[in-house]
Amino acid sequence: MSEETPGFDEKPEVPTGADDAEPKAADSSQEKEAAPAGDAAQDAALLAQLDQARTALNERTADLQRLQAEYQNYRRRVERDRVAVKEIAVANLLSELLPTLDDIGRAREHGEVVGGFKSVAESLETAAAKMGLQQFGKEGEPFDPTIHEALMHSYAPDVTETTCVAILQPGYRIGERTIRPARVAVAEPQPGAAPAAKSESADGDTPSDKDTDAPDKG
Repeated sequence: MSEETPGFDEKPEVPTGADDAEPKAADSSQEKEAAPAGDAAQDAALLAQLDQARTALNERTADLQRLQAEYQNYRRRVERDRVAVKEIAVANLLSELLPTLDDIGRAREHGEVVGGFKSVAESLETAAAKMGLQQFGKEGEPFDPTIHEALMHSYAPDVTETTCVAILQPGYRIGERTIRPARVAVAEPQPGAAPAAKSESADGDTPSDKDTDAPDKG
């Protein structure tokens, strides 16, 4: 009895390509459908991040501009305060020298500024001028209550407005800051003088002249 090889007659099962093709085709179609959806979601996320970055950049730019403006205002304020403090310090120093300058002026009027005293006086006046001190106040200029202080008052027929007729003490200023007004004597127009001048007619005839030239009645 011959031995039979077990399973010799059995045919091996060979997978056919048709069965596997259908799942692979289905998987590829699903991948194609899922790919556009995934790209759109990724693009949307990137756009959202870009918008957030732009918003944050605009906020930081606005903060930087605000800080720069505040810094510029601070610098201007500090510079303005520094100049003001310097002007006040110089004004206080020169205010203490005004009595000495007045004495020099009176001595000069009496011819006493001579010799070594003259050199010292001129040096002091030059140093004060370099620091910005300016003297003002002249006879004949109109009276201005903002820069003049009237110590004496009178009337004069030859003035048409309140006028400084004598400078008793000169005024001093530093730039636009007045540290002492000029002390003056003022004169006003003589009462009644202006109406008398206005009574003359345009042709220069007075009312009395017209009465004289008028023919007698009857």
